[in-house]
Amino acid sequence: MQTNRLIALVDSSSYAESVCYYAAYLARKQHHAVRLYHVVAKTNSQTNQDLSGAIKLGARTALLEQLTRLDEAQAKLANAQGRAILDDARDILTSQGVSDVETRLRQGELVESVIKEETQGDIIVLGKRGVDASKAMDHIGSNLERIVRASHRPVFVANRAFQPFDDLLIAYDGGTSSQKILDYLVHNPSFNKHKITLVYVGHRSDWVDGLMRNACQQLENAGYITGIHLQDGEPENVLATMTDAKSQQLLMMGAYGHSRIRNLIIGSTTTAMIRSCKVPIFIIK
Repeated sequence: MQTNRLIALVDSSSYAESVCYYAAYLARKQHHAVRLYHVVAKTNSQTNQDLSGAIKLGARTALLEQLTRLDEAQAKLANAQGRAILDDARDILTSQGVSDVETRLRQGELVESVIKEETQGDIIVLGKRGVDASKAMDHIGSNLERIVRASHRPVFVANRAFQPFDDLLIAYDGGTSSQKILDYLVHNPSFNKHKITLVYVGHRSDWVDGLMRNACQQLENAGYITGIHLQDGEPENVLATMTDAKSQQLLMMGAYGHSRIRNLIIGSTTTAMIRSCKVPIFIIK
């Protein structure tokens, strides 16, 4: 069911501002509202530890009370920071002409929070990396693949520097995910001012030529200007080269399946490509 709303995940990383601008850009195109989320991770309280063997007699109670107060102060600070991040994000969106903006502060594990809330939006917008990519599980970037795997919504992965895109590159293989991309574009005419290039990575054949012509015909019937790029090689290398060649692009690709392109999203190669790619990526299952 369509909600006519985008979900945007913001944190204190250098990608958060770009997430806001892309969310505004997409919201204006599709006449959507935006709901901003910031998730505060719960910390493992030291007060849950058994310190009886390390703390003697009366000192134990006093120290545990101090640790409890420290945890409470840290939680308040994290919540205050989260609200400030959401307020700043809302200001960016309203400055970009988006009038319907809501904010939500949540506590817990990021991926679980996103999946719980995903029915509140049609697209999830997030950054390629979080606050500290060296930390394993606590930030948006490290959870990117988990969100893509678990979510049933399209995921828009913002690059660091916002730039309106002129051309759409579609990693196309004729599979179910590819057809879902075409269906999405056909039913979202807000994108039809952009040129679309269908990219097939693999050996050329009569079957491939027919496949690409049929896909182009579907898009052209919906008002798009299309082009075709056929190239043999490894999908991650071909797509990375094409997105490096020109900056004003959006790469659209499907997730999961058995072809070489759709399998990109599963492994470490995909994670590396998404993080290093200089253009935003729109992933549709």
